[in-house]
Amino acid sequence: MSKKIAIIQGHPDPVGHHFGHALADAYMEGAGEASHETRTLEVARLEFPLLHTKTDFEHGTPPEDILKAQETVRWADHLVLLYPLWLGGMPAVLKGFLEQLFRPAFVTGAADDFAHTSARALKGKTAQVVVTMGMPAMAYQWFYGAHSLKSLERNILGFCGIGPIHHTLIGMVEAGDDADRAKWLEKLRELGREGK
Repeated sequence: MSKKIAIIQGHPDPVGHHFGHALADAYMEGAGEASHETRTLEVARLEFPLLHTKTDFEHGTPPEDILKAQETVRWADHLVLLYPLWLGGMPAVLKGFLEQLFRPAFVTGAADDFAHTSARALKGKTAQVVVTMGMPAMAYQWFYGAHSLKSLERNILGFCGIGPIHHTLIGMVEAGDDADRAKWLEKLRELGREGK
């Protein structure tokens, strides 16, 4: 069964050409082979300010690029979020994007009842989170507890009703050779084919 998939590229470099961009391309190729529909959001190329107040978060008018991103997320059955680990978490521009994207009115339909309502407009959507990092993935997962990933999955995506949420951790990206990279690219192609 074909899916509608939104690929959210969370790398903060708008120029691209990073391994995370190649991973997103590989996922898209695999999804295309299986006749899934895809749309891509390049966070670094979107125009939006950081939110500074609760009033802006709850009642401000989202910028045009955020409204378009919300429409893409609304359209999708499945979200794929890719980003590099920076200082133990997601890059700041991605966090700023998610704050703009998941405003209360978008998530629940009620700007002033964000924390209490059980209604979640994104319920039924699934997600795959792909995180690249310089350290071994096992060190991030077991020594550091993957705390920032857990927070993203539980406190952002899960809170918005998205689930199930799966993740792929790719460590030692700078130290990897061509064979390592080819293995990961094929893994992302396979995830794309499966719509996972």
